[in-house]
Amino acid sequence: MAKRKSEIRQRNIDNILLAAEQVFAERGYAGASMAEIARLAGIPKSNVHYYFSTKQELYREVLLGLLEIWKQDALCFEMYDDPRIVLSTYIRAKMTHSRTRAAGSKVWATEVMQGGAVLGDYLRDNLYGWARQIEARIQRWIDAQLILPVAPAYLLYMIWASTQHYADFDYQISLLNDDAPLDDLQFEHAVQTVTSTILRGIGLSP
Repeated sequence: MAKRKSEIRQRNIDNILLAAEQVFAERGYAGASMAEIARLAGIPKSNVHYYFSTKQELYREVLLGLLEIWKQDALCFEMYDDPRIVLSTYIRAKMTHSRTRAAGSKVWATEVMQGGAVLGDYLRDNLYGWARQIEARIQRWIDAQLILPVAPAYLLYMIWASTQHYADFDYQISLLNDDAPLDDLQFEHAVQTVTSTILRGIGLSP
């Protein structure tokens, strides 16, 4: 019985967070309402308040969940040594989440463009240290002459910009694709194009 209740609780929380991600992406923080999030999640508004007492608390949890996704995508920097494997894996993971969690990417982008209005110091402390670790790994590849010398931070920014573009500007991409989202073949072509362009730029073959 306890396990069943725990599963129901987690399912409700997951549904609320995904619904909130969508509403915050479409309406912004100010325009979003707990009632609309509850409707989209398919549960009573009172249940949303049971798990998240305020809209700000819910918004914060959405952002923290997204940060964890980005960190999970970057685990390949710890799992593999070959820069070709690491970067190919990372780019694919980032682009896949840009496709499956486009709303989340937009919420994250808005928070960053607003100077960390909600996460504030937490974003500064956690994102800074995490990014520096990745940059240090890239620098080790450079020192070992595994890739061409580049500024690690700027390479990282380029990857983020190239991959998250497919989420943050999905309307523009669909517009230029005859008013249709990329199909599976087009998406795979996009992943391979971004990957090969970045790898070639640092002296690696795709």
